[in-house]
Amino acid sequence: MVSSALQHTSVPTPSGGTPPRPSFGRALAALGLGGFSIGTGEFVIMGLLPDAAQDLGISIPAAGHLISAYALGVVVGAPVLAVLGAKLPRRTLLVALMAFFALGNFASAAAPAYLSMIFMRLMTGLPHGTYFGVAALVAAQLAPDGQRARAVGYVMLGLTGATLFGVPLATGLGQWLGWRSAFALVGAIGVLAALLVWRWIPPLAAGAGASPWRELGALRRKQVWLTLGIGAIGFGGMFAVFSYVKPTLMELAGLPVQGVPFVLAMFGVGMVGGNLLGSRLADKSLMATIFGLLVWSGLVLGAFCLTASNLWLGSVNVLLIGTIVAIGPALQIRLMDVAGDAQTLAAALNHSAFNLANALGAWLGGLTISAGLGWASTGWVGLLLALGGLAIFGVSYAQMRHRDEAPAPTHPPASS
Repeated sequence: MVSSALQHTSVPTPSGGTPPRPSFGRALAALGLGGFSIGTGEFVIMGLLPDAAQDLGISIPAAGHLISAYALGVVVGAPVLAVLGAKLPRRTLLVALMAFFALGNFASAAAPAYLSMIFMRLMTGLPHGTYFGVAALVAAQLAPDGQRARAVGYVMLGLTGATLFGVPLATGLGQWLGWRSAFALVGAIGVLAALLVWRWIPPLAAGAGASPWRELGALRRKQVWLTLGIGAIGFGGMFAVFSYVKPTLMELAGLPVQGVPFVLAMFGVGMVGGNLLGSRLADKSLMATIFGLLVWSGLVLGAFCLTASNLWLGSVNVLLIGTIVAIGPALQIRLMDVAGDAQTLAAALNHSAFNLANALGAWLGGLTISAGLGWASTGWVGLLLALGGLAIFGVSYAQMRHRDEAPAPTHPPASS
């Protein structure tokens, strides 16, 4: 379980006193804006794949590798930067991560060719997971008593809200001024977020006794790996479908290009609703929520195979696919329960797993399309990945029941 010290830590001052609690709302706004920037930057390429493919002189499935490159950057960057930054003051680390992200997006907007674009998307993804992990810990530390989970959910609301507002806005701008302008917009939002984080987040120190070696201790726990596996496999189906949703609905359902922002907004509505609902369900019954959402994921992804040829049914199905993100808060809480005192690495690895799911889903979806199985075949990929997540969940749950496992304590016994 997360340390009680994290729940009740007061904000220190240089003189050693304890000042009044800083503005919680402004702190959440700054952290959420960073999440909004990252979410927009991560998902906007999915709505501009045909534009990027045409400009770079590649196929649409090849352009899908831009999604995978960013996701792999998150997979690599989350554990590495979380460990390396374990002892840094949290505000300083957040500002550095957001500045790096903004710079990567400006460089992406200027990348001249396919290979350089692949490299820049990889580099831009590096700070993603660590930013969200540290932001979640800061939000929990600053939250009033009894509102920790809600605070973490509000930070994630910036990410899910990006799909509702940021992605359609950036996609529309990209279709108007060229797809590269979308990344320039994301970079500008990132700069603003870095400035607000520096201004509105107090200078919090890293946790007592924080060190790279302590953070690495999370990797010795089987339940940490199983929980990450649930996210990496079970969550991949959403990306298998959504990565190619624009060309799929345009080819099969006759979606006009002007309707693309509307479909992306439908997905965003689903994500926002799923994020809020998932947080509440996880507070009531964590493992049942994870199981139920994996089943739900398989159902709505499999249904896309049948609805993709109908514009209205397909659009509603896209909204339902967006709700799959509800599993995110549940898996975040599960990781915090089983990670002991390696909270920074565990929180960051949650997003690493999700972006491994992004890379895997986009790659497998592109593979089936390139193999001639049809645009709607991504739905079958999603269903199979959801079933894979259920299988890993079954292993995790069986091990938990077999050992009668309770949530890991903050300071586990030396024998654990």
